[in-house]
Amino acid sequence: MPEFKIITNTTADLPLDYVEENHLGLMVFNYTIQGETYSKGNELDWKEFYAWMREGHMPTTSQVNPQECRGYFEEYLKETDKLLYICFSSGLSGTYGSACIAADLVMEENPGCEIRIIDSKCASMGEGLLVHKAVQLQKEGKSMDEIAAWLTENIPHLVHIFTVDDLNHLYRGGRVSRTAAVIGTVVGIKPILHVDDEGHLIPINKVRGRKKSLNALVDYMEKKMGKYRDKNDIVFISHGDALEDAEFVRDMVSQRLGINSFMINHIGPTIGAHSGPGTIALFFMGESR
Repeated sequence: MPEFKIITNTTADLPLDYVEENHLGLMVFNYTIQGETYSKGNELDWKEFYAWMREGHMPTTSQVNPQECRGYFEEYLKETDKLLYICFSSGLSGTYGSACIAADLVMEENPGCEIRIIDSKCASMGEGLLVHKAVQLQKEGKSMDEIAAWLTENIPHLVHIFTVDDLNHLYRGGRVSRTAAVIGTVVGIKPILHVDDEGHLIPINKVRGRKKSLNALVDYMEKKMGKYRDKNDIVFISHGDALEDAEFVRDMVSQRLGINSFMINHIGPTIGAHSGPGTIALFFMGESR
């Protein structure tokens, strides 16, 4: 029996083989598209999900509620009496609050167990990169308390920078106005956004044209790394069914910054429902977000 189990969400957008290899717990976010709800055990192929979005079918998502969180905690406590849950940003979902309620109930009913909940203030593979750091520390023999302390200290240094290909998805999520979405789409404006210290999505720049937006991601990375450059032993890149563009960004990072270790994966339906097809996101350690 391991000393403790690390749990995260499908919002971390980690490859399933990585989740399985590292014995991670995984809370599944539900989503609905084309009138059908997909959840744990009933999952839609991600390529089909993006194909439907491109055809104009708009998905909706739901957070993990307290009862669902409780069920996951009780299931994983059968493996070990200590759980470290690295949760999707409280700035983007109420799941963190649900988890806190559920953890209090489960610990009250199961004296001796311990559930630590970390508000990652991260999304997509930013959350995934944070989980990866925790996994590496666990392999080094660090305790749950030591890893929780490291995570709390370093969350403000996990930088998210991304661009979307279609402004209308940001309009649906309230990130840009309808006028900005219509005009921006016509003239080819591509916004650059990041996740701030509180875990909210914030627009920080806009450029005209896809290639310029991809270059802008790497420009921002070079600027933000600062003295944290040597802490980037690996960089994560996620994409909304746009692998070639993700590989283009990878190659630029490698050429310009000398980093040669990457994990690339698609953005899952929960995040993709709000960012849309064509999104490219870059995650790394920096002096500040």
